[in-house]
Order: sequence, then C-alpha cells, then structure tokens
Amino acid sequence: MIARLEGILLEQHPTRVVIDVGGVGYDVHIPLSTFTELPDAGKPVALHIHTHAKDGALQLFGFASRAERAAFELLLRASRVGPRLAQTVVSGIAPRALLDAIRSADIAALRSVPGIGSKLAERILVELRDRAGELAATIGDAPPPTRGPAAGDAAREETLSALLNLGYPRAEAERVLGQAAEEAGSGATLETLVRVSLRRLSR
Repeated sequence: MIARLEGILLEQHPTRVVIDVGGVGYDVHIPLSTFTELPDAGKPVALHIHTHAKDGALQLFGFASRAERAAFELLLRASRVGPRLAQTVVSGIAPRALLDAIRSADIAALRSVPGIGSKLAERILVELRDRAGELAATIGDAPPPTRGPAAGDAAREETLSALLNLGYPRAEAERVLGQAAEEAGSGATLETLVRVSLRRLSR
C-alpha cells in the first residue's frame, strides 16, 4: 500500500492532482482543504496517502497533513461512509473541528456536509465516539507552503465546480461563492476563494 507520495506536481484541480514520481504519474483525489495548501504546478509536493482498494481497483487519496488523513480514515470506520463522502467531510470540516464534533455529539456540524442527514450524522457520531483518541493522537501537523495566485474568473469557475462536485446544491454554492468573492476582493486567488467559501459553508 502507498502511504506517502513525493514528486513533481503535474496537474492540480480542487479535488484531484497528478504527481510525477520517477516518471510515473499518480492520480490522487484530495479534499479542498489540501488543495489550498498545494504549491504551484511544476514544483515538488509531498502528500500523505490513503490507498483505497475495492473490487480490484485502487484509488489514492492524498492529504497535506497526517491529521487530515487520520480524520479521513476515522470516517471510513463509520457505517455508510465511503471514501467520497469522507473526502467531502474533510473538505469542509478541519480535523480539530471534527474531533470536537465527535466528542460533543454535535450533529449540526456534520449535517452541514452535503450527503449527511440527521440520522447518518447521529450514526457517525455514535460509532466514532470511542475512536476519537485515534484522531486526537495525530492532530497538530503543520501545513506546507500555500500555492500561488490564479486568474480571477477562472478561480471562481473552478471553485464553483469543486463545490458542485462535492455535492453542494448549485444555488447554495453560487450564493456562498458570491459572498466569498465579495469578501476576498477583486483578483482573489483560487486558494482564497476556496478557503473563504468553506468557512462560510461551515457556519
């Protein structure tokens, strides 16, 4: 199983990247929180990897910190939570906030994530309550340097696409993106728009 990848960042998108490691390009799914910490394309990058095997196929999920990967892997232990949903949760809820939600049984925090209703949120909190220590043990990783600027219009389009791909309704995604763009100002980078949008969605 692959646990870590370090190479050259060939492609970067809000929910996936391609990393060149010794001439081999690895397609890696990432949460939005990791995307905001990527360097520019063409520069070295290192991600903590979770290798997901199902029906003979392998999928790689990459994270900027061990804490993000630990949160992702903890979520997979809950019933009815697959890698895509776990990716969406990590995109919108930081590991510390997830840990706090589990410890305090905060259903509202999980309900803010697309695809999670009240019953599933309650199930996740109950099933992961006794495993919270696993996540607590890894919290505190320092993030790598942030990525460079992107063009304004392209940044808005790509941010909207990422939010839609993660399951947020178009109306809500467009509303939040509009607010994020106004808050961030003209010429805001993709990183900034994603970060501000996620902060607003988590309220």
